[in-house]
This record gives sequence, C-alpha cells and structure tokens, in this order.
Amino acid sequence: MPFTANRQFKAKPRLMASAKGMYYTTVDGRQVLDGTAGLWCVNAGHCRDKIARAIAQQAATLDFAPTFQMGHPGPFALAERLAQMLPGDLNHVFFTNSGSESVDTALKIALAYHRVRGDASRTRLIGRERGYHGVGFGGISVGGIAPNRKFFGSMLPGVDHLPHTHNLEQNAFSKGQPSWGAHLADELERIVVLHDPSTIAAVIVEPVAGSTGVLIPPVGYLERLRSLCTKYGILLIFDEVITGFGRLGTAFATDYFGVMPDLVTAAKGITNATVPMGAVFAREGIYNAFMQGSEQMIELFHGYTYSGHPLACAAAQATLDIYEEEGLFERANTLAPYWEDAVHSLKGVPHVIDVRNLGLVAGIELESIAGQPSVRAYDCMVRCFEQGLLIRTTGDIIALSPPLILEKQHIDQMIDLLGTVLKQVS
Repeated sequence: MPFTANRQFKAKPRLMASAKGMYYTTVDGRQVLDGTAGLWCVNAGHCRDKIARAIAQQAATLDFAPTFQMGHPGPFALAERLAQMLPGDLNHVFFTNSGSESVDTALKIALAYHRVRGDASRTRLIGRERGYHGVGFGGISVGGIAPNRKFFGSMLPGVDHLPHTHNLEQNAFSKGQPSWGAHLADELERIVVLHDPSTIAAVIVEPVAGSTGVLIPPVGYLERLRSLCTKYGILLIFDEVITGFGRLGTAFATDYFGVMPDLVTAAKGITNATVPMGAVFAREGIYNAFMQGSEQMIELFHGYTYSGHPLACAAAQATLDIYEEEGLFERANTLAPYWEDAVHSLKGVPHVIDVRNLGLVAGIELESIAGQPSVRAYDCMVRCFEQGLLIRTTGDIIALSPPLILEKQHIDQMIDLLGTVLKQVS
C-alpha cells in the first residue's frame, strides 16, 4: 500500500465502503467526517451525481481516443475553459494523469524550453527543502523530504535546494502569512551566483507547502522569488497540485498571492478526484518557443497514453460546473475567517506547539515524544478515525483540508473531536 505502515494497517485495517458529501462510511457502518478532502483532492465533496452522470455518459459514448497524432474534442474544450481560470497569459495546457506526472512534465518543459531557444546550458533545477513534488524521479530530485529520497540512489544531477521557511521560534501561531522569513528567498541569489545563472533552468516551489505539514509562505517571499527568477532568466514553477481549485478561496494560489509563475502544475481537484487527471499550464511565450521549424515535426517529445482521457475530461467539466454553480471558491474565502478562529482555538490544548492556516487548510504541529518522532501524531490519527474524523499526518504535524462544501457545524465538529483526542493521547 502506498505511503502506509503496511504491517500496522493489516493488523487493524481502516476501510471505507462508501462516501457522500462530507462523510465516508466504513465497512462496519460508521460515519467518518472527511477533514482532508480525501487526499487534498475531493474539493466538491463526495459522490456528486453530476460528475458521476458525466463519467457514465462519456464512457458510453467515447471510452478512449488516442492523443498521439490524433485527438478528440474533450481536451481542447477543457483546456480553453481552464485557461480562462488562470491569470495573464498562462493559457496553454498539457494534460497528465497525476500531480507527479505534472511535475515531471513541467520540469521537462522547462529544460526543453531553454534548449529550443538556444540556451542549452540551462540544465540545473532548484527545489526547496521539505518540498513535495510527487514521486517521479524528477519530483523526488527537486523535492526535499528526506525519506522520499534516501532509498532510491542517484537523483537527477545538477539539482540544488532553497532552505524551507518553517521557523517556530519566529512564526509559531501565526494567522495567515507569517511576517518573518521573506529574506529566505534571497538564498536563491546565493545559489545562482554559486552555480552561474546561465546554468539554471527553473525554480519549483509549492506556494503553500502541503504534504510536509502546511508551511505558509512569509509575506513578500514569493514576490522575491519571482523577482530573482526574472532577473536571472530562470523559469518559476508553482506546484499547485494542492492549492489549485479553491483551497485558498481563489481558483489558484497565483491569484491569491498575486504572483505570476511561468508554469503551474495541477491535479487533484481538477476532477474532484473521480478520474485521475493532472495538468501543466504554460505561459504563451513558452508554448510559442516550441512552435518552430517544420510543421510535420513533433515539437515536444513527451506525453502519456491517457493524457486528456475522455472520461477525465468529462469529469473535469462537470467538476468545474459545480465549482461555478455553487460558488465553492467564494464559499471557501467566506469561511476562511471562521476556520482560522476555530483551528487557532487549539492553542493551549495538550501537545500543540503551533497552529498555522491559510484559506481552508491548516497545520497543527505537536511536540514530539522524545526519541519517538511521529508516534504521537499517528496515535492521534488512529484515535480520530475510530471516533469519526479523518485527518492526515506527516511526522508530528496534523493537516486539515476539508471539502469546500463544509458548513460551520462541520468545522466545529472537527475541532471539538480533534481537541478531545489531543487530550487523550500521551
């Protein structure tokens, strides 16, 4: 099983049988409130009839069509709609099947972009400590989570990492963006000078680092990264696999922060997690750089059998309909202040050493048991599940990212139950 303590799980399985709205139902008939939108992905709530009907109708009409030298209308219609959601000239889309594939695709596009422009010396990629960019070799190379890297030998060559922005001494219990830490972006300039700007192709960061435990960017940090990338001709990639599609109360984090990257990766909420799909959004100039030479020539030697799959396109269109019809992004923005007050009410509860939040996402950091890192949070996760709440943990950090359809009563239920469990764990 992926990212699972297999022996512990099989000794006492946690199995879901069905889901609807804000709740899972387990195989033994218990309801479990979804505090994590599945895996950060079920933004419109579970088992939406409109999405299910769209998938079924598409499966009965066109189940598959090749997209190598062929096509079908689905990806074009979806790409046009998605391009309207992105700011500026982020108006070209390359479809993938997951966040991991989106990241590897974006890295390859960045490298190829410099090469087709006659700048082939730009091969170096810069990630960030504690960054999570999926599980492909590209993603774990630019990623900065040690267990995801250490078992797999050589990574991509020529990769360096920015420092992460997490600092409990300066920023514990910040509400929204912390005020301290923008200067950490200046490390990019040191790295650039160290390696020579002409060797660096791209910098990739999560605007909000999710899987490592919800690390919120300091005020001015992303703006500084953008400025430095522009100064040195480096592409800036935002990994929005988590922050895309309403998590922060806007369509994308690039809207929320007002910072324009050159490439954006997405997945998860694009289909409400019903059919695997991912995407990379590219600025106009990047796309146009490839559209040179003979028209019979393949411009980008990259792709997947299931890129722009008909069922995924149908699911995405229905998902976007729901987001629009129910105003879910605006709803998330409206609920954000209530969410912030609720999660910060956990300050002072046993073991809690930090709470951080932005939009409808929160990280609750626990003090680790001496010599037993992650044990306390894991115990908390199991107890929450047994008492009717799904949370996600990484190390000793609890992450919450509920479906955007939640009501205030669901927030109250989550925080009350989590507070009760935190008082139970040792």
